[in-house]
Amino acid sequence: MEQTGAREGGPFAGTPRVRVPEQAGTRQAVRRSSVRGQILAALRAALVGGELAPGEVYSAPALAERFGVSATPVREAMQQLATEGAVEVVPNRGFRVVERGARELAELAEVRALIEVPVMLRLARTVPAERWAELRPLAEATATAAAGGDLARYAESDRAFHGAVLSLSGNQQLVQVAEDLHRRSQWPLSSGPVAARRADLLADAAEHMALLDALTTQDLPVVSSLVREHFTGATG
Repeated sequence: MEQTGAREGGPFAGTPRVRVPEQAGTRQAVRRSSVRGQILAALRAALVGGELAPGEVYSAPALAERFGVSATPVREAMQQLATEGAVEVVPNRGFRVVERGARELAELAEVRALIEVPVMLRLARTVPAERWAELRPLAEATATAAAGGDLARYAESDRAFHGAVLSLSGNQQLVQVAEDLHRRSQWPLSSGPVAARRADLLADAAEHMALLDALTTQDLPVVSSLVREHFTGATG
């Protein structure tokens, strides 16, 4: 039988900070697949925000009680997170949040650069300026999230921006692989502060605007430099 979360009082003890969206003040009567998707989104936000701590074990029944749903969609969502490298299965107990170190983060940054730098340089040569202008609202959304210090919201808007840029390549396999690497780079480190400082988020968001400017003017050296530097940051 699965045990409760490792922390006293169970996961998310006290005032709930992670919720499955509700509609008109009542819990939505939705299909299990929809509930699973909502739970998955909430768990991803909890991981990025540090509410699910690296090294801790959480059980599906305990999380399900918090969300007010059955354990099945929670367990399915956690299995998906296991495939994404965020958690690992602990037999008869639940799921342990993976403890990720600085070396893994550096390796992810290197792989992302190897994939994305050549693509962005090619896009800089071929994509017209007006297409880059269409992506500015997405870059501005990252700045808004950064200004509010909302790490989970920033992570989502950051992935949306990078995904939109890479989608201009027309290669959906590339977009999917890059998104998986991006998510893995966003899981919190096992040591140090859980959330990035607001200044770090603002600097990261500013790099998005600078990248768009460089792509628009086809400044290839700046594009290459910005992308590589962006990936070495803690939040990008």
